[in-house]
Amino acid sequence: MTASIPSIEHLQRAYEETRRVTLVTPLLESAAIAKQAGAARVFVKPESLQWTGSFKSRGAYWRLKTLSAAEAAKGVVAYSSGNFAQGLAASGQRLGIPVTIVMPVDAPLAKREATAGYGARVILTDHGQRAREEVAMERAQAIARDEGLTLLHPFDHPEVIAGQAGVGLEALDQLRERNVTPDLVFVPTGGGGLVSGVSLAFSYHSPQTRMIVVEPERFNGMGASLEAGAAQTVPLTAPPSICDGMMARRPGVSNFAVMSSIGAQAVTVGNDEVRSAMRLAFERLKLVLEPSAASSLAALLGGSVDVSNKTVLVVATGGNIALADFLEHVRHA
Repeated sequence: MTASIPSIEHLQRAYEETRRVTLVTPLLESAAIAKQAGAARVFVKPESLQWTGSFKSRGAYWRLKTLSAAEAAKGVVAYSSGNFAQGLAASGQRLGIPVTIVMPVDAPLAKREATAGYGARVILTDHGQRAREEVAMERAQAIARDEGLTLLHPFDHPEVIAGQAGVGLEALDQLRERNVTPDLVFVPTGGGGLVSGVSLAFSYHSPQTRMIVVEPERFNGMGASLEAGAAQTVPLTAPPSICDGMMARRPGVSNFAVMSSIGAQAVTVGNDEVRSAMRLAFERLKLVLEPSAASSLAALLGGSVDVSNKTVLVVATGGNIALADFLEHVRHA
């Protein structure tokens, strides 16, 4: 796939369409979290309150809107561990486009059930000792070939990036209303669809703002790639991260191209740090965050980035987690 970086006009066109069907998630300020982190001000953008419980519906909806009439009539297939699956299934249901989702068998049950609940056909893959996203991708590719469906990548596509940029554009509007320009933006990162979209939005409108790429320990494909100056695949390691939506081992082609052009600092967070952030978000902001979403808050509090006297925006990406799993995580925080 050839890398393509969407223009500001491209981002705005996508945002004008997606904002008609997505919620305007609030921008929350927390003096308590700012004090704990040592920052001047901290704002949290909770996409956990978005339609389908995560930011993924923005990119999924826009991607479906860019299909040809023939492609839409036939249907699409994608692979996802959960949040893109839900966003795509719900968007397909809204637009009348058949959706097939290939999910790893160990994807969270709550996400599997929600995806099927939006009317998608769900196919599970058992990956054994292999990387689960690779096995799911191969199955999705086979289904696309055998059934004539359009294969949609969950993050490595300029239209997905353009759709996810709506998170950044919306946050920028909200920050302007408060006459605030953030110094730093912390963004959870798996394959890079969200961070590349948000980074583009800020690079066009607030180039002085610095992006912080947040990844789980051992699944830092974007960070390793930025350090090497070329796309890298990190080794498959065990056990998996509790951040189930962020276990891509290599960034997308377009996503890496965007981040390489912008420049960013990459940091990693561990499971214990994420659990503590989940608890803090609940106690201070009354937010229920899944581990992936809390990773950005964990990075803010982790101390690896100097935030002293800085104004910080934290993107909290989703809240799709079963109650029992949430309680188990915060109990061990």
